[in-house]
Amino acid sequence: MILCFSGTGNSIQAARLLGEHLCLEVVPLPLDPLHEEAVAAADTIVWVCPVYSWGVPPVVLDAISRLPIAPGSRHHLVATCGDDSGLTDRMFRRAIAARSASSGVVATVIMPNNYVTFPGFDIDSPELAASKLAAVPARIAEVASLIAAGSTDTSVTRGSFPRFKTSVIYPWFVGHAMSPRPFRTTDTCTSCGLCASTCPTRNIAMTLPPGADAAARPRPSWGDNCAFCLRCYHICPHHAIAHGRTTRSKGQYLNPTLFANLKWLKKS
Repeated sequence: MILCFSGTGNSIQAARLLGEHLCLEVVPLPLDPLHEEAVAAADTIVWVCPVYSWGVPPVVLDAISRLPIAPGSRHHLVATCGDDSGLTDRMFRRAIAARSASSGVVATVIMPNNYVTFPGFDIDSPELAASKLAAVPARIAEVASLIAAGSTDTSVTRGSFPRFKTSVIYPWFVGHAMSPRPFRTTDTCTSCGLCASTCPTRNIAMTLPPGADAAARPRPSWGDNCAFCLRCYHICPHHAIAHGRTTRSKGQYLNPTLFANLKWLKKS
């Protein structure tokens, strides 16, 4: 089975292409309790997720530590990233080893950038994004062949200063830069509720502002169970969601696959 966590759709595209090559079902994370028995019975699992600040997303690390993984099962990682991955592969292999399981292929797939909540970081130009997306099918086919062959290869783009990025920047990012508290809406919010209905962790609720009158419309409010995938920011049709001041004048990005799969993304 393929367990996929995705914010703006890059990892969804990668997971679905992998599923076609390997004839495996794609199941979204966080996992529905009904699928936990399937995890326990699986002898091979492919994890697909974005790289978070040169590391494995906390929501995925939590799933690895909590789900009923079978001892001795084989686990592969396909991580999507805008540029490089640091030592994400080693972080994943340690997490799998801690569950008495074995790791197989760990590979990265370069896809369009979507991180916008830090100064100097923005989405790619349309031309660069299109170029990256055009190379995805061939790269996925290559990675799928490695997985099908039972390889344990590491095929990643580490980038410069990988140890510093993963051992220093990643823990700072997780501890200080993933707070949902700076999220807010601007006056262009129409209360459509798309951000809430597509939040992968059900962390957004549509509520009336304190002291609102009878004519007021509910607005998004963020809880504490935020995976910081930025889907809410990027999916807003009116660009009405901001994260403090850091997203001012930044762009929005959604993988084309995501537009065709809003029903798949919504949580019942």
